[in-house]
Amino acid sequence: DYIASRPELQDIVISGGDMYQLPAKSIKKIGDALLDIRNVRRMRFATKGPAILPSKILTDHAWTEALISVVDRGRSMGKDVVLHTHFNSPNEITWITEKAMRLLFERGVFVRNQSVLIRGVNDDKETMRLLVKRLGYLNVHPYYVYMHDMVKGVEDLRTTVQTALDIEKFVRGSTAGYNTPLFLCDAPGGGGKRDVHSFDYYDRENGISVYSAPSVKPGEWFLYYDPIDQLSKEAQARWKDPATQDAMIAQAVKKASAGAH
Repeated sequence: DYIASRPELQDIVISGGDMYQLPAKSIKKIGDALLDIRNVRRMRFATKGPAILPSKILTDHAWTEALISVVDRGRSMGKDVVLHTHFNSPNEITWITEKAMRLLFERGVFVRNQSVLIRGVNDDKETMRLLVKRLGYLNVHPYYVYMHDMVKGVEDLRTTVQTALDIEKFVRGSTAGYNTPLFLCDAPGGGGKRDVHSFDYYDRENGISVYSAPSVKPGEWFLYYDPIDQLSKEAQARWKDPATQDAMIAQAVKKASAGAH
C-alpha cells in the first residue's frame, strides 16, 4: 500500500534478510504484487545465494521457476526484473556456479553482481581482474565494487581510497567497458553512491576523502576515512588527538569547497 501510494517509488529492491530463504510461493506473491503496482518500473531480487549455494538454483525447482515466472511476467509488461548477487572473490566461482548461472541465462534471468573491496581478499589488481573476467564468463554483469563500510569490528578488512583508484585503473581496459565495474564510495550521511574517483578533495596523508552529492543533498559534504593502520605513523599520531582530528577534517572540507582536488 505504501509503495502504491508513492508514485516516485519506481525502483524496488527485495532484500533485507535474503530472498534465497523465501519459499517459492512468497517469491511469486511478492513479485506479482509489485508488478501490479503501476509506478513500479524496475525490481531487483537481492541475494548472496548464488555465491554460496548455487546448487539451490539447480535443485529447488519450485523456487527457481517462481523467480523465472516473475521475470517473464515483468518482461511481458515492459518492466525490468533482475537478480542481484554478491561475489567477492574468484574462488567463490565453481563449476556448480557456472551451471546455475547458465540455467538462469538460458531462461532469461539477467544477473548483476556487486562486490565489496576487502583487504586480503580481493584488494590486489590481478585478483579483481580475474573476478571481473570470471563473472563475465558466467554472463553475470559485474557492475559495482564498493568501498568497505566504516562499521565497527572490520577495520582490518577495509582499504584506502587510493587502493580502489589503483585497482580500477588497472581493471579498466581488461574487458569490454560495459562489463567493467564502477568502483564506488557510499559514505555515511545519505549522499548515495559516488564514483570513488569523484571526490572533491582527497587528503592522502591523513586519509580523508570528501564527496559531494549535488543532485541528492546539495551543499552537504560526505566524508570517508582510510583505515588508520594504513596511514603513516605521523598521521596515526595526529588522529589520537580529538582537536587535531577536527582541524584535519575542517581543512579537508575547506579545500573541497575551494575546489582543490
